[in-house]
Amino acid sequence: MAATPLETLPPDLPRAAARVHLRFEDVTQDGRLVLEALPNALGPTVWRGIVQHDPGAAALFARGIVPILSRFVLSGGAGPFSSSGPFDAEGAMRLARSEDGRYVVDMWADLYGAVGRTYGSTGRDGARALAGHVFAEHVLTRPFAPAGERRVTRLDFEGAPRAAEGRPASPAPEAIASVPAGARPLEPELSPDEVPLVFGTVHTDSNRHVNSLVYLRVFEEAALRRFARLGRGAAVLGRSIDIAYRKPCFAGQVMRVLARAFEEGDRLGVAAVLVPDADPSARGEAKPHVYARMTFEA
Repeated sequence: MAATPLETLPPDLPRAAARVHLRFEDVTQDGRLVLEALPNALGPTVWRGIVQHDPGAAALFARGIVPILSRFVLSGGAGPFSSSGPFDAEGAMRLARSEDGRYVVDMWADLYGAVGRTYGSTGRDGARALAGHVFAEHVLTRPFAPAGERRVTRLDFEGAPRAAEGRPASPAPEAIASVPAGARPLEPELSPDEVPLVFGTVHTDSNRHVNSLVYLRVFEEAALRRFARLGRGAAVLGRSIDIAYRKPCFAGQVMRVLARAFEEGDRLGVAAVLVPDADPSARGEAKPHVYARMTFEA
């Protein structure tokens, strides 16, 4: 999945570097990182390294204006990396006014690790290598304001940060959850995954809804089931995802993935959406909560 200008780190932005700590389970058996580990790079670099010290951000928060995640674009590197090896990241951010009128906070991070293995040696241990790239789009909103007053249309108060103009609009969610041009569909259309998703408190975070990273694992596991059902096997790992969030899910909800597998060069992929698990005949008409396109490598 090639990066677009929107997802490529622009020059001359506020930047910060930091050490990143990962979990043992973030590193797979062959030394690659799982995709949901990559956004860990944003915490120490952008959120704590830049946002926490930005007076413009403090002015926004004081008025109840918060950046809410609306899109991730993630890509993982080859490695291999050791689960005990050091990881570091460089991150950057920008507040901009999108061409569709939204105020967005864009964040980028490149995560690096020392080549190595948890057990054994690679012959090039210690070499610095790219473990993954992160692009995150957040929309400024007033999440705790009354309905009808949550959208931010102006930043004209004292101390308000200045926003860059002319930032391209993000692709439509429906375009994200589609088979890319040049790829070969392996199925005629989106169809339901066989397993319903029951969300509980374990899937939630302090924002009181299902955490954004939970959906990455949800879509990857649904894709593996689909590949196995199509006779393609499941010994593959997600290497890129473009995921757009339209509406949160909450503890107690039952949801269903609708997916369509495709082949792009030597990669398998899946276009997918997450919808309420209502009457099966109505699933195709339900408005998705989340849209995604994901690619895999053996």
